[in-house]
Amino acid sequence: MTATILVVDDEPDLEALVQQRFRRQIRGGEFGFCFAHDGVEALDMIAGGKDVDMVLSDINMPRMDGLTLLQRLQETADPLSTVIVSAYGDMANIRTAMNRGAFDFITKPIDFGDLETTIRKTLAHIERLREARRRLAEAERAHALLSRYFSPNLAERLASDPDAVDLGGQRREITSLFSDIADFTSMIETLDLEIVAPLLNEYLGGMTGIAFRHGGTVIKIVGDALHVLFGAPADQPDHATRAVACALELDQYAQTCRLRWRDRGVVLGATRLGLETGPAIVGNFGGDKFFDYNAYGDTVNTAARLEAANKQLGTRICVGESVATRVAGFKGRPIGDLLLRGRREPLRAFEPLPIEVYDSTAARAYLDAFAKLETENPLAIPAFAALLGLHSEDHLVGFHLRRLLNGATGARIALD
Repeated sequence: MTATILVVDDEPDLEALVQQRFRRQIRGGEFGFCFAHDGVEALDMIAGGKDVDMVLSDINMPRMDGLTLLQRLQETADPLSTVIVSAYGDMANIRTAMNRGAFDFITKPIDFGDLETTIRKTLAHIERLREARRRLAEAERAHALLSRYFSPNLAERLASDPDAVDLGGQRREITSLFSDIADFTSMIETLDLEIVAPLLNEYLGGMTGIAFRHGGTVIKIVGDALHVLFGAPADQPDHATRAVACALELDQYAQTCRLRWRDRGVVLGATRLGLETGPAIVGNFGGDKFFDYNAYGDTVNTAARLEAANKQLGTRICVGESVATRVAGFKGRPIGDLLLRGRREPLRAFEPLPIEVYDSTAARAYLDAFAKLETENPLAIPAFAALLGLHSEDHLVGFHLRRLLNGATGARIALD
């Protein structure tokens, strides 16, 4: 692309001389020149939309000298790189020009070989600046896009160095988390838009903020439902630990949000969460026109089914055994061996608990009752009955007691 150089000088013969000396570069499309006779004319040309890449300006000119022109150019939003032409030995003006932002200077009488070298050096500098600006603009666009999906620190990393994390399809071990509000779809049909919009914005803003704080990647938001990924696209050796900690905080936030909106007359269902750890295919599957970072595989499907299983179990968080075994010092209680839709083998599931709940007398009593359940000990019924009598709000205890009273035995649970 031809670089346009604005020459500002009141010498009448300079235009013809420049055109003659650079005729080869002009014919070859390297350089193009335009001319102004003083600073006022130069500024008028630029203000009028003249496309200029750099300025070559004399100092002594009528109406507006080169130093004033230089200062005016530096005051613009996008200052043009300027080379000042000065009389040989005029160091005072040269220092003033450099202090005002001149890129370089040459002296009179002009050595056209030196001038060509200076022009090329200046244009190379300009191209580096433009490339830096292009990269910054691309990074800002990438950051804006990636921030919709990834935690802020990961989005910044991806935007500044796209090669740092491979977004192409790959198989890796991840932890998948699904969340959903019970009966939300039917509930919003009865609410005014003035309530639904702030409700969803508050809820999803809080939920995604928590996911990001734990380093999760928000894969999708569908209505009130979230799909969050841990362990991709960046390596997170502790992805299961992060996911469980995130699930516990999401549960606490969702419960607080329910109470807040109940005080406003809106009854929200419980937020249910399902987590599973294992292999999945992850990457950008949006083709060449859309960015759609996603995950596929049995691990993801199982996490979604564990989220749905909470409805029958009476729990709010349900995680697979593969999650629990990867979390050092996992705190939780066993739910049972679930026969999920689409799976032939049962899956041992757990309900993670906050440490203060896990250390409670009720949690220890549950573990004792569940041990009796596993061994088909008939004392499991009175154990669960006594526990429910003390903690009537414990829906998982009620679930097990109903199963036993209906003739079920053992820890294997077939779900609808």
